[in-house]
Amino acid sequence: MHAVVIRRGESAPAVVEKPRPSPSAGEALVRTLRVGVDGTDHEVIEGRHGGVPEGEDHLVLGHEAVGVVAEPNDTDFEEGDVVVPTVRRPPPEGSNEYFERGEPDMAPPEACVERGIDGAHGFMAEYFASPAEYLVPMPDSYAEWGFLIEPISISEKAIAHAAASRSAFDWTPESGLVLGNGSLGLLTLAMLDQRGYDRIYCLGRRDRPDPTIDVIEALGGTYVDSRETPVSEISAAHEPMDFVYEATGYAKHAFECVQALASGGVAALLGVPEPWRFEVDGGRLHKELVMHNKAVVGSVNSNREQFAAAVETLAELPEWFLEDLVTGVYDLDEYETAFEDHDETTIKTAVQFDQI
Repeated sequence: MHAVVIRRGESAPAVVEKPRPSPSAGEALVRTLRVGVDGTDHEVIEGRHGGVPEGEDHLVLGHEAVGVVAEPNDTDFEEGDVVVPTVRRPPPEGSNEYFERGEPDMAPPEACVERGIDGAHGFMAEYFASPAEYLVPMPDSYAEWGFLIEPISISEKAIAHAAASRSAFDWTPESGLVLGNGSLGLLTLAMLDQRGYDRIYCLGRRDRPDPTIDVIEALGGTYVDSRETPVSEISAAHEPMDFVYEATGYAKHAFECVQALASGGVAALLGVPEPWRFEVDGGRLHKELVMHNKAVVGSVNSNREQFAAAVETLAELPEWFLEDLVTGVYDLDEYETAFEDHDETTIKTAVQFDQI
């Protein structure tokens, strides 16, 4: 079968021939339909994140996948079921408490591997095998968008953890700010709109005309240009925010978003920055958190429960939004195009392995 890989020491993906996987007991064989491409894939390709499986010279890319069960292999699935795989798996030494509790997303990096990212082959191949417990079913009626389940699940977790940090009092958020107008940021903005936020904002660094700004405004949101209004000034320029979602990986935002929060507000940090030393007024930050009952939570990955919630969320997102978000789906013979830095019209791309 064909697979898209990154070889150790190389800086561009390639298509290679690999044996079709043979599922073990408790595993199903899945025929891949589509696999999304995101910023993490580019970080892996550039060698800034993740790594190849132990003892191998390449990594099969792809962690945002949707496929069809080809061989149920005595699992509870049936042939033809549409499924989405979760990403984290136990490390080579075996299962641990995080997986036994069904909370692999809470494991530290050394207690797991991530398919298509770090230490385990991903899903950007014609077929992949997976234990049934890591496959989440979804209706075939919107299988074409199934590769968006994984990024939606990331936001499901972040939003849930932020809300949990406010559960000690009556927290009814009305204003939300998303830092970053990439595909994950836009998905999150749409989720906040779907969940009844009265006022939604999205921060970016793009000039008009731009398709991401069009999507933001079509959702009823306000676009904030960080070159004109930095995060630290958003509260004064617009309003204090009940919820801030950070998806930029820009380290200063982790501290500046505290100033953007309303009293009782919470920020969820998802970006993974490079090491960077800079000055922070720690006393002011500490005072803001204490005197205004603010909170900051970190969030990475997601578990099966959040994948299942993402399936429901996807079904409720407007079709126009999905069509505007996904700007390119490319067959395997055009896979390189899915990884290219396109012009300003590109938002989200995917590689297609089989017709839906």
